[in-house]
Amino acid sequence: MRRVTMTAALMAALAGSSDAQRPIRILITVDMEGITGVVTSDQLGPTGFEYQRFREFMTAEALAAIEGAKAAGATEFVVADSHGNMQNLLIDRFPPEVTIVRGSPRPLGMMEGIDSTVSGVMFIGYHSATTNPAGVRAHTISSATFAAIEVNGVAQSESSLNAAVAGVYGVPVILVTGDDQAVAEVQRLVGDVEGAVVKRALGFHSAATMTPQAGQALIREKARAAVQRLRSFKPYQARGPFAVDLTFKNYTPAEAMTLLPGVERRTAHAIRYQARTMLEVVRFIQFTTTYRSDLTP
Repeated sequence: MRRVTMTAALMAALAGSSDAQRPIRILITVDMEGITGVVTSDQLGPTGFEYQRFREFMTAEALAAIEGAKAAGATEFVVADSHGNMQNLLIDRFPPEVTIVRGSPRPLGMMEGIDSTVSGVMFIGYHSATTNPAGVRAHTISSATFAAIEVNGVAQSESSLNAAVAGVYGVPVILVTGDDQAVAEVQRLVGDVEGAVVKRALGFHSAATMTPQAGQALIREKARAAVQRLRSFKPYQARGPFAVDLTFKNYTPAEAMTLLPGVERRTAHAIRYQARTMLEVVRFIQFTTTYRSDLTP
């Protein structure tokens, strides 16, 4: 009996030692609407007069998250450029050990890089859902395309969809940054994650904002705090099957999508798709915003 007890204790000690040595790997998915100071399209795309400057701020906030996480012991990083054409981050500014995911389309969209080896996910520069009447640049996936995205009757944001994708792999969301509306949405959904509110929404195109330097300092602090209490977070796991309701702003997409098997037209502007898994949900939504008949290499 004593030998069995000692063996069990030894195995537990070895398991604990192995767990302690496991690398802390962080996926940082970076959008732009929630970056400090962003309020209009003038900051969000190549034709905007402030875009080049705000690419620098977007990059700096991702770097601030890395710096804070490193200070708390994180060792590996994957950074997913997740805004617009997904080619916004200034990749030469990152440390050489960081892997950067960029370009689209890609299988998991904003969450490309997630797998079961990731310890936690950080949402940097996120915004609220298209159904939120108060958030800065509030939309879900495409402001030009969707009036609403619902899964099993619940309105979705990009953060809720992405948290559910992380949950498929058993990975928790540990930090969200953006305006007050975006941070509150994530905390209502997944619980007490660290939140860095870098601006207060005043309207769709207006906010009371921190300076970039202050926003970066706050993100650095909150990223460090998130990794320090990594074990306290739980994955957000959505239960299927899933009824995906997409409400388009125009008639034609709803009409065209019903040509696909398994797609039901619910109203003039809305369709429903039945999915078995959350990965099927996000891939179908990506298809609706990516496919065009004139696509060429």
